[in-house]
Amino acid sequence: MRFVDTAGFVADDAWGALDLAEIDGVTVRVHWTDQPYHWHVNDGSEVFVVLDGAVDMHDRDEGTERVERLTPGRVCVAEEGDQHVAYPVPAARILVVERKGSV
Repeated sequence: MRFVDTAGFVADDAWGALDLAEIDGVTVRVHWTDQPYHWHVNDGSEVFVVLDGAVDMHDRDEGTERVERLTPGRVCVAEEGDQHVAYPVPAARILVVERKGSV
């Protein structure tokens, strides 16, 4: 058993990760970022939990874009085929659970 204090984790580059676990081909990681990711379409389910900071999650559905602000404790579940991009406000630590190697 191990205990990890993620409060002080800062990556060398935006979206750098602290690997916590791999469970049956699923990764559990904490990401730190002060820059947006890029628009992408999920190739599998992804659970996205803001630990600190805030993230504006943009998604597109049939050409319509919307934005949802995620604050600590808010959870976003992106499914396969969901098109989205995350913008930290201004920096954030995010717990991400997804299939290993997923986009």
